[in-house]
Amino acid sequence: MFDTFRSRMKTWFTIGAGTIAAILVAGMLGAFGALEEPEIPSFDSGEPIETGQWIVVPLRAFVVTDQRIFGMPVTEGTRALVVEAEMTNRTASSTGDYHSLITLDPAISADKASFVALTRDPHLTPELHPGMTERIAYIWMVPDTVDLPDRLPLTIRSKIYKPIDNLYGTPGWFNEHVLGRVTVPVETETAS
Repeated sequence: MFDTFRSRMKTWFTIGAGTIAAILVAGMLGAFGALEEPEIPSFDSGEPIETGQWIVVPLRAFVVTDQRIFGMPVTEGTRALVVEAEMTNRTASSTGDYHSLITLDPAISADKASFVALTRDPHLTPELHPGMTERIAYIWMVPDTVDLPDRLPLTIRSKIYKPIDNLYGTPGWFNEHVLGRVTVPVETETAS
């Protein structure tokens, strides 16, 4: 009986001592230290930004308060914050995976754009074809109570291409992340 108890105690002591030693060594080597967050790059407005899947050029931002914008009505108590950008599909196939490419500062709106439209045909939000540049309007409905800055901070997002997805084994663009930030001057109210 004591042999079994002693062997169990030796095993538990060895495991415990080994675990404590591993934690101490890892702590001394800095494994538990917080890694510094990499600095998020800033881009210039009007300059092409390569996101992997897209080349995006943020062009302008403007506010509309009392009319329709790209066929979408502006409701009472809100205003439409519009960001126009030129986008080019860099992939080999047509895709409509651009709705979350540009996001606002969460202090202004934490949501994705309420509406995304082609400026040449606002009734469509089609898949964009490879190599074709299109002008896209991202539209957010923002309450009148939100103060908009003179220079609108935007976040440009990107995805990583994986030749083989972990789940289905198919290629695609995954793991959306922040690529950088850009500020665009907000023009005074304009007609659509």
